[in-house]
Amino acid sequence: MERDKKAKAHLLGIGLDHSDGHKRVTRADKFSIVGGSEETHGRMTETLVKTFEDLSRKGKSLEDTDKKELSDIIHKNTPN
Repeated sequence: MERDKKAKAHLLGIGLDHSDGHKRVTRADKFSIVGGSEETHGRMTETLVKTFEDLSRKGKSLEDTDKKELSDIIHKNTPN
């Protein structure tokens, strides 16, 4: 059986500002988010969901997007 030679990509968000003792974990096919306060975890989740929506509209996968373009899309989708 031949292995898929295409690299697999996955984004990981880590929040370090929790103080309420909750363990927050959000997992999706192409990203995972762990930790953070409720606000931080929510913002990271929103950012990545919107990022993957943008990639989908462009007909691109995470694996096919160069780092600079991905960085620009993430930055655009990060709530203020």
